[in-house]
Amino acid sequence: MNENWLSRYFQFSELKTTLGRETLAGLTTFISMAYILFVNPSVLGASGMDKGAVFTATAIASALGCLIMGIVAKYPIAIAPGLGVNAFFAYSVCIGMKIPWETALAGVFIASIVFFIITIFKLREIIIDAIPQSLKLAMAAGIGLFIAFIGLHEGGLIVANKATMVGFGPLNIGTTWLTIFGLIATIILMVRKVPGAIFIGMVLTSIVGIIFKLIPLPTSLISTAPSLAPTFGKAITHVPDINTLQLGVVVLTFLLVTFFDTAGTLIGLAEQAGFMKNNKMPRVGQALLADSTSMLAGAIVGTSPTSAYIESSTGIAVGGRSGFTAVVTGILFLFGMLFSPLLSVVTAQVTAPALIIVGVLMASALKQIPWDKFEIAVPAFLTVLGMPLTYSISDGIALGFIVYPITMIAAGRWKEIHPIVYVLFFVFIVFFALI
Repeated sequence: MNENWLSRYFQFSELKTTLGRETLAGLTTFISMAYILFVNPSVLGASGMDKGAVFTATAIASALGCLIMGIVAKYPIAIAPGLGVNAFFAYSVCIGMKIPWETALAGVFIASIVFFIITIFKLREIIIDAIPQSLKLAMAAGIGLFIAFIGLHEGGLIVANKATMVGFGPLNIGTTWLTIFGLIATIILMVRKVPGAIFIGMVLTSIVGIIFKLIPLPTSLISTAPSLAPTFGKAITHVPDINTLQLGVVVLTFLLVTFFDTAGTLIGLAEQAGFMKNNKMPRVGQALLADSTSMLAGAIVGTSPTSAYIESSTGIAVGGRSGFTAVVTGILFLFGMLFSPLLSVVTAQVTAPALIIVGVLMASALKQIPWDKFEIAVPAFLTVLGMPLTYSISDGIALGFIVYPITMIAAGRWKEIHPIVYVLFFVFIVFFALI
């Protein structure tokens, strides 16, 4: 591909960047988020989905999202299946509500179509403005606590306890110590600001697990990508299964979580890279279009919703400023499909530290909630605490949306409540009544 054409299309000169710098930024971003290729199959596999198919679907959806983001929106922002919403898919919907994964995938498909429509018709501003900022922040933090709790449990650090409901896990099990090693190693790497800390932590944990014979050696390092046959098209054929209010709320939750996660991440990354103009993000419609398109494609091939990745900040930090950064990341995801045999090495103890660390990062949203205003603090607190304690993201969100109008009306601030929030208030009440 002609370098001069690339330079003109991606505006290297205007953005004061180079082909080499953009390539390095794309590689850095990929290394920072490559863990999702192995964590996503592990999480969705809990719902009964074929891990090999999910691995390939994750790579395809991520590559497509990154390529569209880079070529159309021209931002150095990568897209992949989101941690948090995949946990909602597997643990809340499939395991908690006992909904087949095929039906849950159909819910993702419908949510992605709605996301696509509101992006095309520019309704996103209305929706963003309707949901209180405090609840948006609480949703992000609550999901962080939820996936951290999952990581602690799967790693053997937190176990069921009849006397106290939960308790500290036994330390006479080798795999539990493997989780502890991975967590400490990743924490050190994160504190030292090492690019790709989470991914490197997983690699180190896997190596230690193999050395101490806690993890079996892989049969090979590379192979052709696993077949998509077990998951491909299931979302479309099971759309008729979305026929109850409970499933309607599931679709709504997929939409809300993905929408606000992506919008918040996009704005944060745009601020970091200096793209914001007059408190607005240029080409935000194209950026959201990239995400909604990859989410739609991901549902068809067989993965949970995609979202913009905060790990893109690592590529931006090394100088990535154009869409070519995201293009490089997308191409590397396609090459990543060759490494599916390593799935056998990435056990629950290897992915657990990644879930815990991402939970820590997501919990940072708590600092922006105005805790001194009780009418806001209560619904935010119930949202955050409700997710891990009910083992359900949707239940936590429902608690927040039910209590928020009550506390705001009691505080005489009913005029600040958007009509959409009142609608959600009644929807979630009926939701609890049905389940």
